[in-house]
Amino acid sequence: MLTVLVDYESGNLHSAEKAFQRMAAESGGGEVLVSSRPEDVARADRIVLPGDGAFPACRRALATAGGVLEAIEDAVTRQGRPFLGICVGMQMMASWGREYGDTPGFGWVEGEVVRITPRDPALKVPHMGWNDLVIDNPHPVLDGIATGDHAYFVHSYHFRTANPAERLAHVDYGGDITAIIGRDNFIGAQFHPEKSQAAGLRLIANFLRWRP
Repeated sequence: MLTVLVDYESGNLHSAEKAFQRMAAESGGGEVLVSSRPEDVARADRIVLPGDGAFPACRRALATAGGVLEAIEDAVTRQGRPFLGICVGMQMMASWGREYGDTPGFGWVEGEVVRITPRDPALKVPHMGWNDLVIDNPHPVLDGIATGDHAYFVHSYHFRTANPAERLAHVDYGGDITAIIGRDNFIGAQFHPEKSQAAGLRLIANFLRWRP
């Protein structure tokens, strides 16, 4: 089994690669490959899309990455292969991103990515650091992850889902902030699993075993 972490020059993938390799070795999850080649994405059994920075910049970078986006869309939406989006990689699954104007997302999960506006003015944006997950809806990739488990976040925008059933978990930061979304064969985490210690590693291991 091959898991491909898509490299489209949007963030340092070293720590994510190491975390996925570790959990693949422990769970019999097969090979983990970081690649920018559409042919590798096309043959992947599982696809992971990370993303750091602004939504429009990541969207443009992916759209101009030499057929990578087309390979992702074919593998995920037509062939039903499991997909995990991380941080902006999750946000791009939305209908729209509202950062620096309106940017269309993949449209896989209906909703929009909007700026975090905490009710408490003392809370700073970006939302950065550890926060406690609140599980909203069960999912196989969340097995063994419970309300109160910690995850590590760095972001100024968050995913507002149109369908509450597709928000699997949130955190409180002067209001609800979506932490995990999912439907069908795709799932997304706003936090960085590779930096989230036990809960993050558990999510990675579950994803590598997931058969939607």
